[in-house]
Amino acid sequence: MCVEPQGPVLVEGPVEIVMEDGTVARSDRFVVAVCTCRRSRIQPWCDTSHRRRERADSPPEDRKPR
Repeated sequence: MCVEPQGPVLVEGPVEIVMEDGTVARSDRFVVAVCTCRRSRIQPWCDTSHRRRERADSPPEDRKPR
C-alpha cells in the first residue's frame, strides 16, 4: 500500500471495499487508487479530483504578453 500526500491510497488489487451503506465496490486491477479527499465523483475510487486545477485561459508565467 502506498499513501500519496494530498492524494489517494494506492492498494494492490484485487480489492473489495464495503461502503457505509453496505454495498461492495470491487476492482480486479493490479493497483487501485482509493480516494481519501472525498472529492471523487466515482467513490470509493480516485478520479484525480484532489489535483489543483489551473485555468486553461491563463498563459504560463513565461508566455504572458508584454
